[in-house]
Amino acid sequence: MEGTIFDIQRFSVHDGPGIRTTVFMKGCPLSCLWCHNPEGLSNKIQLQYFKNDCIGCKRCGNQPALADAVRCPAEALKVCGKIITDAELLDELLKDGMFYSNGGGVTFSGGECLMQADFVAHMLRLLKENGISTVVDTSGCADFKEFEKLLDGCDLFLYDIKMTDSAKHKLFTGADNRIILENAKLLSETGKPIWIRTPIIPDVNDTEDEITKIADFIAGLKSVEQATLMPYHTLGKSKYETLGLECRYNTDKQLSREQLELFKRIFTQKNIKIGG
Repeated sequence: MEGTIFDIQRFSVHDGPGIRTTVFMKGCPLSCLWCHNPEGLSNKIQLQYFKNDCIGCKRCGNQPALADAVRCPAEALKVCGKIITDAELLDELLKDGMFYSNGGGVTFSGGECLMQADFVAHMLRLLKENGISTVVDTSGCADFKEFEKLLDGCDLFLYDIKMTDSAKHKLFTGADNRIILENAKLLSETGKPIWIRTPIIPDVNDTEDEITKIADFIAGLKSVEQATLMPYHTLGKSKYETLGLECRYNTDKQLSREQLELFKRIFTQKNIKIGG
């Protein structure tokens, strides 16, 4: 089988328990204004142009194509995305086996890895056969039948809950969240462990009322082990220009320590364990 990825990140400590290798799959059904992995939005192989590295040699003719990336002497052109076979990916992931002790393993993220559910499910089975812990990081925006393909091979789901209001969710992500919230309920009914992750975005969901509604929803799920509140950061903004995309969310606002502590208290008051 083949899948399309855009990165393999080693020594990750924020994508599940222990030290993990995270595989980033291409393609996503959402278009969150603040997305920090824009190279995962499209399911197609793309060309990235890093203009600050360009030396003006014009070997690309100023209209670069994918093939020009291998000829760029300054590496100002890079191919974003790779079609990889199950055997190739498994070989890469097994190289990190020594780091997976103490609860580590492999995480599939994106983009939205459920858009390639058949490939991911196959890889999960191969990893389990090799005794490796598996995690799936998802936005929840997929038909639940795609989740069902992953259940046997996945040890833990990282699940994004960004907001509870459907219209507001559609405004900021391009899709309403009814299927996301419904899938969270269905997934919790399976008994599979879930870690909720909520990005805190200035002027989007950074209010006491919004966080309370999110906490109320999470408190009603059966198999949630913990929840993490993730303050907005700007680390992905520079990627947009390299892909010829417009970054549609620009703000200098930062979540204060006082706000974050308030939001954490709202969660803990509803008996939700705060994760790191």
